[in-house]
Amino acid sequence: MESSAKLTFARLSPRKTRTVADLVRGKGIAEALSTLTFLPNPSAQIILKLLKSAVANAEQKGVNDIDKLFVKTIYVDGGAVLKRFVPRAMGRASKIRKPTSHISVVLSDTKTR
Repeated sequence: MESSAKLTFARLSPRKTRTVADLVRGKGIAEALSTLTFLPNPSAQIILKLLKSAVANAEQKGVNDIDKLFVKTIYVDGGAVLKRFVPRAMGRASKIRKPTSHISVVLSDTKTR
């Protein structure tokens, strides 16, 4: 049985978040949670919370053994970019881009390819 969780418009750069997502892809849920707990990246804490949400969704669906779950798919897509301007010298302005991410996680209890 599969369970999923999705987070949209997270104020994290997709490029930096993908590096953390690559660390937990395909791992068991216990190993993924312990890996994310000790990472210093801000995106690790967001993905950790998202994985816990997916586990709670699996419990709600009635999965027999939570310990057998593994991260089947996790992907990070780019979201909308907030565009801001900051004043610079001689009346100019510089653009500031504040990227957002859409993160999706699917947990499964059976390994199928």
